[in-house]
Amino acid sequence: MKFLLIILTILSSFLTNLENKILQSDFVATVQEDANAPKSDYPGSITMKGKCFILSMEGIDAAYDGKTMYMFSDDTDELTLTEPTDEELMESNPLLFAKAMVDQCAVNEKTENGETVITLVPKDKSLGIDRFVLRVRTADLMPLQMEVKEGKAVSTLKLTNPKFISKQPKWTIEPTETTFVNDLRF
Repeated sequence: MKFLLIILTILSSFLTNLENKILQSDFVATVQEDANAPKSDYPGSITMKGKCFILSMEGIDAAYDGKTMYMFSDDTDELTLTEPTDEELMESNPLLFAKAMVDQCAVNEKTENGETVITLVPKDKSLGIDRFVLRVRTADLMPLQMEVKEGKAVSTLKLTNPKFISKQPKWTIEPTETTFVNDLRF
């Protein structure tokens, strides 16, 4: 029982950090459809606090201010505004996905080389994923890597130089005079 309490304390403390502190990091997202397929790497950056985030990857900038999702395409100079569902938010931000999964998963953790590895395995296999693995630096609970296994496919998000910052960003994307704004909010 004490072991379970430690796991929940580590995971709970990590999630509390994400609610109360502003995380900023560059990352590389890697997608591999199966073990024999080539990997595709996508570099980007993210700043987040709670549900709010700013994400930049592959010519797309996204931001969420707690109500509105902003998606800007550099190629088309188009800004799309929506009010996303919780599921759409989880698809955009894997740390929100981890937070939502906790209650629906068996949790396992181990500490190795100054890092804590938390594995979430869904109790209900209809969720569509086999496991979610979160690696955090034990000393300060800084997220380092997330991995989602769905059947034969594995998606990994490796954070590079993650840090907590104090300056509150604007969680929006402002259009320029030439930007086409596609407002799909209700």
